[in-house]
Amino acid sequence: MKKQKVVFFGDSITQAGVSPGGYIDLLNQKIGADGLRDQYELIGAGIGGNKVYDLYLRLDDDVLAHNPDVVVIWVGVNDVWHKKTFGTGTDPDKFERFYTALIQKIQSRGIKVICATPAVVGERTDCSNELDGDLNRYAQIIRQLAARYNCPLADFRQEFLRYNLEHNPDNRDTGILTTDGVHLNADGNQLVANLLYPILIR
Repeated sequence: MKKQKVVFFGDSITQAGVSPGGYIDLLNQKIGADGLRDQYELIGAGIGGNKVYDLYLRLDDDVLAHNPDVVVIWVGVNDVWHKKTFGTGTDPDKFERFYTALIQKIQSRGIKVICATPAVVGERTDCSNELDGDLNRYAQIIRQLAARYNCPLADFRQEFLRYNLEHNPDNRDTGILTTDGVHLNADGNQLVANLLYPILIR
């Protein structure tokens, strides 16, 4: 039986996901514990700082060259965050066009696409994170594209907010699911792995 090859395509969050304790590592551990190691091969294709057009430019070399069965696209946080930090984000209309092009090109090869919404830039729960509005807008674009192209959706935006409402009573900016408001800590990696596992393993 041929292994299902899954490529995780994204930014620094995914780049760190292959490290010990990262969400891709946790998925591998769970696959092994469930006796499925001979059925799945997980490949990380994350590069720090990447935005949606970076993914589009390296799609052939970093993803399609692996001949995957499934691609998980997790991008958007830098498209929002970098507007503030570097002035180099991605406008919503361009974000939607590049994201659409990614889905179409991957699906045209007969590859299944799983979409994921950007999680957080800051973990405060009272809507006072500066970029909440943009993140919600970009997450909604991804939800709509996932529905249009019949892609399963890992809605990290929704799940991180839900988790923080329950576990962040002091309204802290970091330290609940992230180390710095963006990158995942142990609990964040576990949450991501727990959400992705039933979507991947059907």
